[in-house]
Amino acid sequence: MRVTEQNPELIAGRYQLVERIGQGGMGRVWRGFDQQLFGREVAVKEILFPPGLEDGDRAALLARFTGEARAAVTLSHPGIITIHDVVEHRGAPVIVMELIRGQSLADEIRSRGRLPVRRVAEIGAALLGALAEAHGARIVHRDIKPDNVLLAKDRVVLTDFGIAHLADATTKLSRSGIVIGTPQYMPPEQLEGKRATPANDLWALGATLYHAVEGHPPFDAEGLHALAVAVFTRPHRQPVHAGPLAPVLDALLTKDPERRVGAAEAAEMLASVLRSSALPADTTAGHGPGQEPSTTPSSRTATALDSGSAAGTRPRPVPDRPTGPPGPVPPPVPPAGDPLTSGAEHREGTSARRRGLTRRSAILGAALATLTTGSVLTWTLTHGDGAPGGGASAGSGSGASSVTVVIGVDAPLSGGLSSMGVGIGNSADLAVRTANETRHVPGVKFETKVLDDGSDPAKGEANAALFVSDEKVLGVVGPLNSGVARTMVAPLARAGLANVSPGNTDPVLTLGPDWAGGTASRPYSTYFRTIATDVDQGPFAARYLHGAAKKTKLYVVDDASAHGTGLASGFTAEFTRLGGTVVGTEQVDPAERAFAGLAERVRSSGADAVYFAGYYDTAAPLSRQLKEAGVNVPLMGGDGIFDQQYLTANPKADGDLATNIGVSAEESAAGQDFLARYRKAGYPEAAGWYGPYAYDATWTVIEAVKAVVAANGGTLPGDARARLPQAVARLSFDGVTGRVAFDGNGDTASRLLTVYKAEDGGWAAVTSGSARR
Repeated sequence: MRVTEQNPELIAGRYQLVERIGQGGMGRVWRGFDQQLFGREVAVKEILFPPGLEDGDRAALLARFTGEARAAVTLSHPGIITIHDVVEHRGAPVIVMELIRGQSLADEIRSRGRLPVRRVAEIGAALLGALAEAHGARIVHRDIKPDNVLLAKDRVVLTDFGIAHLADATTKLSRSGIVIGTPQYMPPEQLEGKRATPANDLWALGATLYHAVEGHPPFDAEGLHALAVAVFTRPHRQPVHAGPLAPVLDALLTKDPERRVGAAEAAEMLASVLRSSALPADTTAGHGPGQEPSTTPSSRTATALDSGSAAGTRPRPVPDRPTGPPGPVPPPVPPAGDPLTSGAEHREGTSARRRGLTRRSAILGAALATLTTGSVLTWTLTHGDGAPGGGASAGSGSGASSVTVVIGVDAPLSGGLSSMGVGIGNSADLAVRTANETRHVPGVKFETKVLDDGSDPAKGEANAALFVSDEKVLGVVGPLNSGVARTMVAPLARAGLANVSPGNTDPVLTLGPDWAGGTASRPYSTYFRTIATDVDQGPFAARYLHGAAKKTKLYVVDDASAHGTGLASGFTAEFTRLGGTVVGTEQVDPAERAFAGLAERVRSSGADAVYFAGYYDTAAPLSRQLKEAGVNVPLMGGDGIFDQQYLTANPKADGDLATNIGVSAEESAAGQDFLARYRKAGYPEAAGWYGPYAYDATWTVIEAVKAVVAANGGTLPGDARARLPQAVARLSFDGVTGRVAFDGNGDTASRLLTVYKAEDGGWAAVTSGSARR
């Protein structure tokens, strides 16, 4: 039940609502009175969770939001709205804040047109001061836009700290398909799904000031996907009215966050604009020549309300590509209703969880993607005369015509995961080269068609349409990310196109959305993968800690994410089954960095190890503070902490443990042979962790084609595409990662994992084994 004007009950026993004064995508705002403080007027914002959230998800979001909102309470600056209280009302968070009378910057632009340069510079300087205060407290706004800037009589006020963080988390957990966000003001790295940094806010500030002085945002396009592509591939429109403000906008709207201007330098640039005695008169602005916009109170009361204009759009991660002329962009496929939208998403942002990513490899991948025009890269190894759909002969006689079979490969060739994506593409190419050189399927010549998804689900969806439309494509290898996979598997399945991934680990892809409740149901008979899944990590870690490490009392901590809660659940069940005791459990906000209280509780519990289910940037300070508090026990986590940055940020990491899905290629003779052939082929980039699994995924398609040809008397039948998924399901062969075969759900039958230990600033393999008991 939500608050309504017909239900004027007190909030938290003290806040009386008077009237609703606004509504946006994430909440409703009310004017009210604080009855315990002599009827002080307040703004009361009720946060609206999307419908359909499960109780656990709702509780996790409530805890996460209230933690972040309470952190914002500590901010004290005239440019930041004052938060008086954060309370819970009927299971939803409510923020009580000062009531500011005035207009939002968005309303000012809508009613008066673009603003004079001096006024925009003043607004920018005020906002930079507010951001300096917030960033100094390690709080990133994440959603600066004209709707969140209030123009009061004598103040410029920034609102809605922390709301975007809740929006991101809510969108990932929601089953309702709600989309939230304002991509016109989001930098490339935020659209890509990377963790927020102060540089995000500086880009958003630049986009906001650009809109104010020019009358329109710096980027515009028809549709979310086209807009996101524009942000990544095109320079912003050159301002024509900004005058001396133009260099500031250019500096703030620099695509590379490492080259983007910092807050201090931006403040000095704005101060220089304001000091200038030769500011040009803006004779065409909506305010008239040199006229300042009115800042007197209007009939509209502005509060910390996220504008309804943001509702209905949500940024999706898109690749980090260099500025330059864009190539042709395929239109996204309309979303298909399928059971995967409720799955646990944790593969976005893998760049923050895998070792070995270098800036050089990312740049190489981005440059490679740009050179391929429109992110389409095809390695043409051979050219045959026949087409797979025509039943051409695949015989090896001198007069027989060859048949060309194309294997689609989807991987991130640009952005933060490009080093892994290019390694996947190279490994697929090596498999095709090997098949052609050895004439593994007589009369059939293989090619790869590699498409860049940039870790962006929308691009993966568009790439799936391109594969489906190419009749020569009989199977698809990839993608790397589970989030991208969830947009690809449905259209590929509708076309009957076999899809074998070397990197997806989300259980929902093969077990369906209800697997955690004990009801597994395979969603798509065309989808397979050559790597183990998240289902296996927790139990595997539990068996290692209880059996090999001889730990009997564990304290289990998770970050309240779907990935974290799933890992913790699987770990706890297996550890207790083995006879171990869980002496304490706790959930932490992933943004939290102070764990003194938790460290004391762990110390008092007598735990001889800590299992943390989440990501490295929360685990590193937790591990460090545990040891500083005298809790000298190992912390173990999943692949979310298996990252070099965990070790860099935590000088006390030695002895900590992590699991990773799969086994290093160096561990087996077949893997070593693969690496030797990969090096001999001359690829400039490393194969990476997923390269061997991509090689086996590609070889799976090759073996399936061979089986279909053999079953058809040595020729490729016209319905080869339709026959391939069944052929894949029946395969069993020795690959470079071990035995390649699939169970009834499409998961690999050989589910291997590895335990690593932090030693001397690196990760050393301790043991590898099967996920099965």
